[in-house]
Amino acid sequence: MTAPPPQTPIEHEPQPPEKQGWLRDDIAYILPMAAFMLFTVAGAKWERFYPHTYVAKVIITAVLLVVGWRFYTKISWRYWWLGVIVGVIGIFQWVPMQLWLQKNVAFFAPSHTCVVHPTVSQKGPGQCPICKAELVPDVFNPFDKGVFPSLTMAWAFVAVRMIGAVLVVPVMEELFWRDFLWRQLIAPNDFKLARVGEFDRTAFLIVPLVFAAVHGNWWLTAIVWGLMIGALLVYTKSLGACIIAHATTNLLLAAYVLKWKDWGFW
Repeated sequence: MTAPPPQTPIEHEPQPPEKQGWLRDDIAYILPMAAFMLFTVAGAKWERFYPHTYVAKVIITAVLLVVGWRFYTKISWRYWWLGVIVGVIGIFQWVPMQLWLQKNVAFFAPSHTCVVHPTVSQKGPGQCPICKAELVPDVFNPFDKGVFPSLTMAWAFVAVRMIGAVLVVPVMEELFWRDFLWRQLIAPNDFKLARVGEFDRTAFLIVPLVFAAVHGNWWLTAIVWGLMIGALLVYTKSLGACIIAHATTNLLLAAYVLKWKDWGFW
């Protein structure tokens, strides 16, 4: 009898690392997202400290990713080029769709506030009922007078903002949404029993909904984008392609904001 041919290893077969100490597989995925969301909430609550909280969350999230890296499933970068294509499509979906919603659906109109009376706020433009001044968009513009003591510091913050959006956020979010949560929905007892990119109707639909829930006024736009990235994941079985797509969309979004000064998208 001839020996059976050796089986070809499955490229994306989960390989759970050995659990050591206080950090577990699931905690390693959850911690960076939890820290990021905590600082996001803090920045929204204490607006004057928004630059400080943003810089802190970029640094702390990056550190937590490094600490937990050995617990993550090895990332495949197959179809990275398709990730670039989907990322470019993503910016043409995200910006026009959101602009249309803000213009035509009152619910999605951005908040406007009075400079003289900051407690006066409403959806869309208008006048302050107290001083009759025109309301201005409630957005953070690093180049507004008084935000930073110098133009150099404003650009330094923009640089950190881009590093966070292009390098840290895509890795953190794709690891959490389309690696951990996706597989957790498929295999609740041990998410690493599910394969990366394994199709499951519940995961395909639920992950974009939860993803959208943390994107505020962009939630409907985020659902569409999340479904597109979910389709990319199922087709490629490559988390790296999803990271590249996310980074590409975020990079182009930053370019759009800086070019057209539409700070509401940041």
